Amino acid sequence: MYGYDFHRQKPIDNFILDFFCYELMLGIEVDGYSHEFLEVYNRDCIKEKRMNEFGITVLRFSDEQVLKDMENVIMAIEFYIYEYEKHTPNPSEEGN
Repeated sequence: MYGYDFHRQKPIDNFILDFFCYELMLGIEVDGYSHEFLEVYNRDCIKEKRMNEFGITVLRFSDEQVLKDMENVIMAIEFYIYEYEKHTPNPSEEGN
């Protein structure tokens, strides 16, 4: 997406992110119905906190969003990329 590489099922620490882009430091999680259970939700919170400690932002989407509203899922990811690029200096432009 926009020239960024996303890797599926990326292990980081003791966790696995559904999708991960190192350059953006972005993890994407797609949550099924089991994530509605308190135990799974609590594990998700621990996982997200740990990712944040590594400087990774996690975007979460439900299965339903991905299946029925992909347009808005893509827009959310595009918005993250837009904000990232807006606030990250381009190395080729530094010093000019």
